[in-house]
Amino acid sequence: MDSLIKGKVETLGTHRGLKELVDRFLSSQDVKQSSLGTYKRGLKQFTTWISTHNIINPTREDILSYKNYLINEKSLSALSVSGYLVVVRKFFEWTESIKLYPNIAKGIKGTKRERGFRKDCLTISQAKELLGFIDNDSVKGKRDYALLNLLIRTGLRTIEVIRANIEDIRQNSGEAVLWIQGKGRDSKDEFVLLTDETLKPILSYLETRPDADTKEPLFTSLSNRNQSGRLTTISVSRIVKGHLKKIGLNSKKLTAHSLRHTSITFALMGGATIQEAQALGRHASITTTMVYAHNINRVSHAPERKIDALLAS
Repeated sequence: MDSLIKGKVETLGTHRGLKELVDRFLSSQDVKQSSLGTYKRGLKQFTTWISTHNIINPTREDILSYKNYLINEKSLSALSVSGYLVVVRKFFEWTESIKLYPNIAKGIKGTKRERGFRKDCLTISQAKELLGFIDNDSVKGKRDYALLNLLIRTGLRTIEVIRANIEDIRQNSGEAVLWIQGKGRDSKDEFVLLTDETLKPILSYLETRPDADTKEPLFTSLSNRNQSGRLTTISVSRIVKGHLKKIGLNSKKLTAHSLRHTSITFALMGGATIQEAQALGRHASITTTMVYAHNINRVSHAPERKIDALLAS
């Protein structure tokens, strides 16, 4: 073992010693609270695995075994596996930087993500059927319609929707907009346009809450346990999934995130440029937006149709 860890390595793998070391690592990180939570969850998974296998002095081979465990036994997605390994790499980078333990995770890669998107998008007819199936007479119906309609027409993420308050509906250049706190952002510094078709259902829903303060959430819970409280990402996902099932769309590939894919796809199909679709989706890289354009082009210009035409002639 490397000389830099002589006299210290014996305690690294013990449950108590490793836990204390993880706590020291977490307290030394200058990151957002959400990132700190991700680190904590990732290292809890790793330290539990270490303890279960009675590993005192982990080696590079142990990290590779842990990677295989995440892939084959936990059956995690490529994105999740890579996320867990990133945290492990950061942890051992830190242990080496304080001359406590070598970076045995250096160079260990995550797994490649499958090409394309993990979730499907709706067709135009499916989107129309979904919105048309919601009963607009009840409070729940008005809320759900306004919520799903907003997701389909603006491409918002569920986290962005639940963070929105009533006061975030404002005016910009004479148009109604909704200011949002994007993914990984600390403030509400981006907005989406609220066309009349998007705004009217929201206002109709808000009429059912005449005494609501402007600082209250834009969409609230109707359950007895969380009456008038802020919706969670899980509750939004449940609402969307429930309505999808009602029109016979019960695929694991169709979720609340599918409505975001649907929005960006519809924008491109409607004639938006790549740059305009990128602005709508708030993609950091235009490469992500290009995937949507590629998929649309692949279907509309499918060479399989040419093969059919040849065989039919």
